[in-house]
Amino acid sequence: MTFSRQEVTKAIGDGLLSFPITDFDSQGRFDEASYRKRLEWFISHEISAVFVAGGTGEFFNLSLDEYREIVRVAVEVIDGRLPVIASAGLSVETGKAFAKAAEEAGADGILLMPPYLTECPQDGLVEYARQICDATSVNVIYYNRGNGILNAHSVQQLADQCPNLVGLKDGKGDIQALNKIVKTVGDRLVYIGGVPTAEIFAEAYVSIGVNTYSSAVFNFVPEMAVKFYKELRKGNKDVVKQITNEFFIPFVDLRDRKAGYAVSLIKAGAEIVGRPAGSVRAPLTMPTQEECQELKKLIDSVKP
Repeated sequence: MTFSRQEVTKAIGDGLLSFPITDFDSQGRFDEASYRKRLEWFISHEISAVFVAGGTGEFFNLSLDEYREIVRVAVEVIDGRLPVIASAGLSVETGKAFAKAAEEAGADGILLMPPYLTECPQDGLVEYARQICDATSVNVIYYNRGNGILNAHSVQQLADQCPNLVGLKDGKGDIQALNKIVKTVGDRLVYIGGVPTAEIFAEAYVSIGVNTYSSAVFNFVPEMAVKFYKELRKGNKDVVKQITNEFFIPFVDLRDRKAGYAVSLIKAGAEIVGRPAGSVRAPLTMPTQEECQELKKLIDSVKP
């Protein structure tokens, strides 16, 4: 861990957060050389933290050995220039194993993913997160989505029990529920927007004090992603509206055509701009040729 808890909290609370895709070769294996180039390209732009092996990075499709290598490479390439946050989760024991691997590789924190498959009671979710938090000394950001949705009372409980819990990432987009959490827990935690294509919720997030979010489209239109974030924070509604209408609304329409396209389209976009990372792994599927053509038109429309 390179950065202090205070430094990590500051980085994830103010500034655009990037979530790189994970590079696979033609045989579907992790491509270290390509991934190194991608990370160097990422940090050449104005971002405040890098979240590796996240949802956009197909955490759910990685073995522990692959994950360990990905985090190691990221920490080495980024070399203390920005905080590196990796992922953990799926079950208590699996979450502990991934958190340990991230800590040993030098990550500055973990994004705690929801448990796999089964629906969970609130007290069970708190215990799931608490046990993983207690198993690591690194900073933890809880990802509130899927089978792991915590209400305001449960988030408060978890924050009270786990000193290394520093943030909550919203993956549901229920602004009423998120506002309850923000108002209940207050500045004990940092809050991050994290619905797929988070920019579409960005104005609503800012209105309740959620000042940053994870940008997946940064993987293929980084200049536009940074511009959108800056204009949003400036309160420049005209520019935000223009980019939303020209890019994000049609992108979301394209994304919603098939489950998993929130990741698959990002890999397709990276290939379109000349930074291919291979295909997604099953159970995800890549977009059709026609859909890629539609995506290319959107990318061309917002080129600097």
